[in-house]
Amino acid sequence: MPNSGSPDRRRHLASSPFSPAPAPDIETFEVGDRVSHLRHGLGEVIACTEHTVTLRFETGIIRVNSPYERLTRL
Repeated sequence: MPNSGSPDRRRHLASSPFSPAPAPDIETFEVGDRVSHLRHGLGEVIACTEHTVTLRFETGIIRVNSPYERLTRL
């Protein structure tokens, strides 16, 4: 039977002799940070919460959910 979940979403059993995979480090942003997005280009953080970041780009305003895979702080 094939595994329907992705490998990084597997449940760790307490009885397993292997350590669970470490949680990925999620970058934090602050209002005013300059950022680069793979699709939208250069922008600025205008608001942030625990799990989302609102960004202003030349093309408009977008909100990105965590994890911020396509977003890099400059």
